[in-house]
Amino acid sequence: MEKQIINTTNAPAPIGPYNQSVKTGNLLFVSGQIPLDPVSNELVKSGIQDETHQVMKNLQAILTEAGASFKNVVKTTIFLTDMNNFAQVNEVYGSYFTGDYPARETVQVSGLPKGVDVEISVIATL
Repeated sequence: MEKQIINTTNAPAPIGPYNQSVKTGNLLFVSGQIPLDPVSNELVKSGIQDETHQVMKNLQAILTEAGASFKNVVKTTIFLTDMNNFAQVNEVYGSYFTGDYPARETVQVSGLPKGVDVEISVIATL
């Protein structure tokens, strides 16, 4: 099965040897996004809720570039450096979906790129 690379300038450029997303068949695999503002290239550091909103906006930009939306998301993975932030992240995350929620796991990790507190990746159908 062929794969198609999908990137957008409306989300942060990759900071390593990967792409923002890869489409294969009717599936879209979106790399983990961190709270990096694509315009200023600065990290959002004004609290976990603002950070999570930026992550979701970055994901949304990539989904849009691929012709999808959060309605197409079937699986997400949330990485947190502190599980005490779970409720606040969950509240923001949930506001981007309309009730038909995807499958998900949330895990606490010891560190994330650029020292951020949250990273989220998604898989969507097209």
